[in-house]
Amino acid sequence: MTLSASPPHGTRKQDYREVLQTLSEGSVTRNFDPYLDIDWEGPDFAIDPQDPRWILSPEIDPLGATEWYRKLPVARQIEIGRWRVANTIKVGAAFESILIRGLMQYIMKLPNGSPEFRYCLHEMTEECNHIQMFQELVNRIGVDVPGMRPLFRALSPFVGVAGGYAHVILVIGILGGEEPIDHYQKALIRQGGNLPPAVLRTMEIHIAEEARHISFANEFLRAHIVKMNPASTAACALAFPLAMRWLAGEIMTPPRSFATKFDIPREVIKEAFWRSPQARKILTGYFGDMRSLADELGLMNPVTRRLWKMLHIDGEASRYRSEPQRRVAGAG
Repeated sequence: MTLSASPPHGTRKQDYREVLQTLSEGSVTRNFDPYLDIDWEGPDFAIDPQDPRWILSPEIDPLGATEWYRKLPVARQIEIGRWRVANTIKVGAAFESILIRGLMQYIMKLPNGSPEFRYCLHEMTEECNHIQMFQELVNRIGVDVPGMRPLFRALSPFVGVAGGYAHVILVIGILGGEEPIDHYQKALIRQGGNLPPAVLRTMEIHIAEEARHISFANEFLRAHIVKMNPASTAACALAFPLAMRWLAGEIMTPPRSFATKFDIPREVIKEAFWRSPQARKILTGYFGDMRSLADELGLMNPVTRRLWKMLHIDGEASRYRSEPQRRVAGAG
């Protein structure tokens, strides 16, 4: 990617403030409440444990792509799919809590009049609503899922707090968690939204508000990385792919209890997360937008490109935001 010359610092700072003002106004004028905008008691939103729409898509879900899963009886595919969907939702709620901890630590250090203070609080308010929405959905699905894998659950309070003191790394990590979820949900909807209605509605709400959150994270990095010294920029360049790969694994890979509960062979778990060609294609497809952003920010160099490749998250950069995976998932 060929970058144009950077604008003067004052112009860039003013543009950033204007973006934050626009995002804050959007949070005021276009927001959702999980108990007003979802008809939990409506007959169309009732959860049916036997709904065939719980079956995992082979194009979108790495376990759904395995021959082992596709050969199971339909009832077993539904049971496994329902558990996996519920657990992914539970993990999403937990990730939102880490984001809130980190952003709260960060904004309490900001000066009076900071536009970041206002927007970050709007975002945290929306994330609290998402946690309520996700947990209500998990409760109604009726599967007692654990959510995060044990080690990440134990580390999560410290990750959030530490992120508040390394704010650029925190925002890179936020993107590392938000991008796989956002990509996964958009791919399901693009495929026709063949999901139980309550699940589909929560995804629609989440995608709508996450668009603002991801826009903020992108603009935040553009505004802050340009001011960093070369050593800090180099550290961010290394942290970027490491955070993407680590958090994609934590969010999209189920805990060991999942394989135990459903007698999933170890080799199937390895194939699905993330050794098979289809699984690798799914994994690299999460990060087309992030490869584009890293390139724009000057964080792609011969060393970091090799790191992206070693982590199996390399590939083409997106030409535009949320470009479908059919183009960007061409990594080997």
